[in-house]
Amino acid sequence: MNQTELDKLGVATDLRTAARIMGLGVSTAYELARKNEFPVPVIRAGSRYIVPTAPLRALLGVGGAA
Repeated sequence: MNQTELDKLGVATDLRTAARIMGLGVSTAYELARKNEFPVPVIRAGSRYIVPTAPLRALLGVGGAA
């Protein structure tokens, strides 16, 4: 994913997209999120996992708009 694609995500994305950006498999991502071990903060909203993009960008070392 390039800078422009990251910019289009806005302030948050879903767990699947965050996993893809980090090169994680979906089942691994969900397992890590359930264990509170996902590499960036994850917000649980009902049955959904929401990943704020700011910590994701920081992990990737990418600045810019969010």
